Amino acid sequence: MATETTETTGIIDRTMLPLPKVRKYNQVWIGLAVLVVAFAIGLPLADSASKFTLFMITGLALGYILTRSRFGYAGGVKRIWMTGEGSLTKALVITFALASIGAAGLHWAAAQGGAVAAKVAGEGDSVIPGTQNVGFIGIGLVVGGLLFGAGMIMAGGCASGTLSDLGEGMVRVVFSLPMFIVGSIIGVWMAFELGTTSLGTWGTKIYLPDSLGYLGAVAVTLLGLLAVYAITRWYEQKRKGKNLYEVEEWRADEKELPEQPADEPYRFFSNRTFHTLFRTRWSFNTGAVLLAFMFVFILITTKKSWGVTGVFSEWGIWFLNLFGIEFTHPAFAAVNEALDGGVMNLGTGVRNVGIILGAAVALLLASRFAWNRQFSMR
Repeated sequence: MATETTETTGIIDRTMLPLPKVRKYNQVWIGLAVLVVAFAIGLPLADSASKFTLFMITGLALGYILTRSRFGYAGGVKRIWMTGEGSLTKALVITFALASIGAAGLHWAAAQGGAVAAKVAGEGDSVIPGTQNVGFIGIGLVVGGLLFGAGMIMAGGCASGTLSDLGEGMVRVVFSLPMFIVGSIIGVWMAFELGTTSLGTWGTKIYLPDSLGYLGAVAVTLLGLLAVYAITRWYEQKRKGKNLYEVEEWRADEKELPEQPADEPYRFFSNRTFHTLFRTRWSFNTGAVLLAFMFVFILITTKKSWGVTGVFSEWGIWFLNLFGIEFTHPAFAAVNEALDGGVMNLGTGVRNVGIILGAAVALLLASRFAWNRQFSMR
């Protein structure tokens, strides 16, 4: 398996690493303690216990899935480029396809009930859940997307991958996550300033069901994903033909155990059961299906799409406020208003902390947690 540090970035992509080897069983108790402490600290500080619980459990589930399946969104690009093997890229196609179908169903049901897209909603209108994320297509999106894409490849992970990396004990995240947060603060200011210029306001918002209907929007999305799948298969074959194709081989302690002998009695409380429940590595496809389910779950329970980076600027400004640094520019009005409610009441922030803890718990319950100091400053 390709686990060597890359010459271009000096960073190993999380999806190209095996799960750490099995260590001491006392890590299981530490993992359970992490869960207890998270709720013991968070619940008293939150205004709404039910909201905190919802976002924390959702985050824990996301972090657990990302780590147990070694899933990563940046890896969908980097992994196939480094190895020629596109299993993660194809799994991403599954995630986006299932999530798109689920979201379309929820959007359609909301529209039938009188809800409208957020971009045209007026005072008192019911908003179709998730349409708050229909963004402006313009120069900011193009430049921001290019910068974000380059950054996540160099950092070895996207936003969710960075959080799960931190939970997995990747020391390099101590450097990359603060830069992520600083960049988010700068991005809030730049978006505001760009929005006051003619160049920044050139573009449009497109909600596909407005012009194609819900079936048409799903069809176009699936056709686009089918094209990604076809390109992935073509590229895999091209790399195979050049003998530049590497297939990942899971370690023995990550695989399912051999079938239990017929003459061996079944015992639920056994190493075999423990290995199956907590240690066996999940496939990318398993992670893809579960993450799509979580996306739809978040859309149903919060009426918003799953997002990670939006709260980074709030985290950064909250931290700097502790040192007396204030952000009074109009660009940060919404951030300051959100922080007035308390940092523990930022739902996305709680969910992000849950992702970190969920990733850690995934390794602790499997007795695999270990600090990984392998990184390069190049």
